[in-house]
Amino acid sequence: MALMPKRVKYRKTQRGRRKGTSFAGSELSFGEYGLKALGNGWIKDKQIEAARVALMRNTRRGGKVWIRIFPDKPVTKKPAETRMGKGKGAPEHWVSVVRKGRVLFEMEGIPHDLAKDSMRLAAHKLPIKTKFITRGH
Repeated sequence: MALMPKRVKYRKTQRGRRKGTSFAGSELSFGEYGLKALGNGWIKDKQIEAARVALMRNTRRGGKVWIRIFPDKPVTKKPAETRMGKGKGAPEHWVSVVRKGRVLFEMEGIPHDLAKDSMRLAAHKLPIKTKFITRGH
């Protein structure tokens, strides 16, 4: 089952801007290690789930993982070969708006080298550049 909100105030939202720096959620809050965004973009619900699965598999379900982003923005799409006009398309999937500096994932309870390797595998599933961070750095 994909990540999505239980309910939203508006079914369709405007696209918004994808520039700027994230100040909220830019520090490690829970774990010892983290994955920080170096660019701006939308991360789809399926990409977040793929990164989470990669983290869990590589750590052999050891340690604890926190997902610091949630896809709460609906992205709409009109069907293929549809004429212009006739309103906005139906919601197709959900995305999380990520700005540079945002911590995406955190983990603790595993060795440093294993955490770094796991975060590297998770980063390959994401559409933006990221960096591995540790507490105190």
